[in-house]
Amino acid sequence: MLDADICERARLSRDARFDGRFFIGVVTTGIYCRPVCPVQPPKAANVRFYGSAAAAARAGFRPCLRCRPETAPGTPAWSGSPASVRRALRLIDDGALDRAGTDELARRLGIDARHLRRLFDRHVGASPLQVAATCRLHRAKRLIDATDLPLAAVAQAAGFGSVRRFNDVLRRVYGRTPRELRRRRRREPAGVEHPDGTLRLRLHYRAPYDAAALLDFLGPRAMPGVEVVDAARGTYRRAFRLAGGRWENEGPAGSPPPGPAAAGVVRVETGGDGYLEAEVCHPDAHVLLDVTARLRRLFDLDADPLSFGRHLAAAPHLTAGVAALPGIRVPGAWDGFETAVRAVLGQQVTVKGATTLAGRLVDALGEALPDALRAPGLARTFPSPEAVSRFDLRAIGVPAGRAAALRAMAGAVVDGALTLGPSADPDATRARLTAIPGIGPWTAEYIAMRALRDPDAFPAGDLGLRKAVARGTPVEEKALRTMAEEWRPWRAYAAMLLWQHGTARPRGERDGQVVP
Repeated sequence: MLDADICERARLSRDARFDGRFFIGVVTTGIYCRPVCPVQPPKAANVRFYGSAAAAARAGFRPCLRCRPETAPGTPAWSGSPASVRRALRLIDDGALDRAGTDELARRLGIDARHLRRLFDRHVGASPLQVAATCRLHRAKRLIDATDLPLAAVAQAAGFGSVRRFNDVLRRVYGRTPRELRRRRRREPAGVEHPDGTLRLRLHYRAPYDAAALLDFLGPRAMPGVEVVDAARGTYRRAFRLAGGRWENEGPAGSPPPGPAAAGVVRVETGGDGYLEAEVCHPDAHVLLDVTARLRRLFDLDADPLSFGRHLAAAPHLTAGVAALPGIRVPGAWDGFETAVRAVLGQQVTVKGATTLAGRLVDALGEALPDALRAPGLARTFPSPEAVSRFDLRAIGVPAGRAAALRAMAGAVVDGALTLGPSADPDATRARLTAIPGIGPWTAEYIAMRALRDPDAFPAGDLGLRKAVARGTPVEEKALRTMAEEWRPWRAYAAMLLWQHGTARPRGERDGQVVP
C-alpha cells in the first residue's frame, strides 16, 4: 500500500530515491509520470498515486513523453508480494505472455489462473495481461528512442504479434504513430547511436548506490578473457555472444526464429549521478533489450534501498553495516550458467585459484572474438553448456568430483531439466542443484543470490557469516538461521553487508581473497 503523504512529499521534492517506486497520474492531462518529472508539479487535488506503471495504465493514464516512465528503475511492486507474484513478473518481463496466455503462466507457477489474477489485483494493481501490455509498450518506446531499427523490427523485438497491432497501440496510447514518435525523439545519452554503430545507453537506479563496492566484488571474480573490471576507473567490460532474435531469444507465436548468435562487447561506466552509462557494440540491435536486462540484473539496478535498508538497519547485527554501506547491492549475473560454473569452480579454493581455472576453461572452450572486437583483456566469449557438458574438465586441472558436478550441471541445462535464470523457481532450482553430486547447499544458495536474483537467498553455513555475527568465534549454523529470520525477505542483502563490512569474509578466505 502506498503512503499518500510520503508520495506527495517525494513528488514535490522530485526525490530520485522514489523513482520507479510509484507513478503519478494527473487527472487534468490524462498522463502518468515519474516522481522526478521535470514539469511544474500539478495541484495535489489533481494527482493519483499508483504502485506500478501498469496500474496507472489500467486507470486510463498514458505515459508522459517528458519524463519517459519506460526509463525508470524497475518498479519494486513485487518486493512485498508472494513469491508467485515475483516470479510471474519476471516471467512476464521475459515475454511469457507474448507467447501464451494467463492460464499457461499460472500453470508454470503451479497455481490457478483465477488466483493469479487475484494476487496481481492485490499486489500490483493490474492484471497479468495489463502488466504484459505495459511491458511491451515500454520496450517499444525504448527501442524507438534508442535505436534506428526499422519499425517493423521494433514491433517484433518488443513482443507485438503484428505491425498493425504495434501501430494501433502506440497511436492510441501516445496519440502519435511510431514514426512520429521517432521523429520527435531527443538525441540524448539515454539512447544515442554513434557513427561506428556503438549504442550508448543510460541505465537508471535508485540512490544510494555503491558502485565501488559492487566492482570490488566483481573484480577478483572476473572471467579472464571475457570480463575486465577496472575498479579505479569505475568501469566494467565484457564480451558476449547473443542471437538477434526476440526478447530472451524467443519470439511470439508465429514469429521468425532468432538469427545466429553473434559476438559483441559492452562497456559500463559507473560514475554517473543516478545512472550507469553503457556502450553496446553488436551487429544486431535486436539484442539491446536483452543486454539492458542482463546489465540491470548484473548491477542490481532495480533494488529498492529504501525498503531493504530500513528493514535491515533495525537488526542489531546489521545496523553498523547499513550505516557504512547504505548503497549495498547484491551482484547479479550476466548469465546464470556462467555464474553457476564459476561458483562450482570456486568450491574449496581461493578466488584467485577459481579465477585461474575459469580462465583455463575459457581458453579451452570459449569462442574467439572477431578481430574488430578484440581489446585488452577481451578475447573470447564464455563457453556454452553444450561445450562444457562434453569436455573433460580434469584436463585443465579441475578435481574429478567438481569436474563431474560441472558436466552434470551443464547436461541438465542442455536437457532443459535445469534453468539458471531470474524467471526460474528458486526452491525447485535449489533442489535440482543439490541433487547433483558435488553441489551442496552453500553453492545452491550462492547461485540463488546471484543468478536467480532471490533477495532472500542465504548461505547460512558460511563460516564468514557465522563469524561476523559473533565478532570472533563462529556461531552454529542453526543459530545463524534463527537470527536471520528477522532479516527476511532481504537475507541476501544481509549476507552482502556481513561479507563486505568489517571483518566478515565469505567461506574459504585465504590471503585476503574470498570464495567463490
